[in-house]
Amino acid sequence: MMPQWRIGPLLLPVHGAFVGLGVLAATAVFFAEARRRDALTEQSLVAVTGALVGGAVGMRLSGWARHLDLRENPTLMQAWQFGSRSILGGLLGAYLGVLLAKRIGGFRGKTGDLFAPAVALGMAIGRIGCHLTEAPGRPTGLPWGIHAPAAIPHCPGCVTGQPMHPSFVYEIAFQLAAFAALLWLRRRITQPGELFVLYLAGYAVFRFAVEFVRANDTVWLGLTRPQWFLLPTLIVVGLRLRYGYRHGYYDAVLARQAAPA
Repeated sequence: MMPQWRIGPLLLPVHGAFVGLGVLAATAVFFAEARRRDALTEQSLVAVTGALVGGAVGMRLSGWARHLDLRENPTLMQAWQFGSRSILGGLLGAYLGVLLAKRIGGFRGKTGDLFAPAVALGMAIGRIGCHLTEAPGRPTGLPWGIHAPAAIPHCPGCVTGQPMHPSFVYEIAFQLAAFAALLWLRRRITQPGELFVLYLAGYAVFRFAVEFVRANDTVWLGLTRPQWFLLPTLIVVGLRLRYGYRHGYYDAVLARQAAPA
């Protein structure tokens, strides 16, 4: 059973509470950034609605496609009720939700730069709930290894008392650093959509690396399911960064002089 807080007669799930706080913080940052950019329009409200709905659906259904043999996977209803709550599934769902909402609303403008700082801060807060309620990481002999309560489900290291990597703390630190970096970059990266590309690339690289110390099971060639999901993503964002670099989108940050026309 997942840890809960008792507030009077109410039982509040710890993980859900921090996810909710993360969503609220991300929404607040989104609206603040939209106002700063003078982009708080009906279209941007449609986009954020699509992100919230798509993210919720993607997170809840992300546990469906776990096996190549589709007969071994749960039904969509089972995945909705009992499946894992994958952050990667939530991000993918949010992205698709924004695309669908913008297509329905006939909006062609780029909104990714409004979402990038919001997502980073929301993820940092939401991961606090993961740190308090989920298996932290693989065993380690490093001095900052942590001991987690034996009651945490699916955590053999918690039962045996082994020190483990605080993988969620690593991610919280990354997301806070990304949030600060995005706030610094937003006045320097002027090409629409590039701030979101940089965040996506940074998180993809970080998440692939941190999977080596997380508690997720390896499925093939020593890689976990999230890493196999991320491999094509890394290729795509790598090509996209190369495109942006060649077109001078990052010159103001790299102190590179633009090529003469």
